Amino acid sequence: MLYYSLAFLLVAIVAAVFGFGGIASASAGIAQILFFVFLVLFVLTILARALRS
Repeated sequence: MLYYSLAFLLVAIVAAVFGFGGIASASAGIAQILFFVFLVLFVLTILARALRS
């Protein structure tokens, strides 16, 4: 999931460089959502592993 977040971030940066503001904004928003989902899942995984041990 982190890979997809970085891919959308790269698309947003490239789109912004070429002047496609709408695409850049949408890609940056998707990248941000995916990154926060990744963080939540990562923290839940860490907590589950710590509680199981």
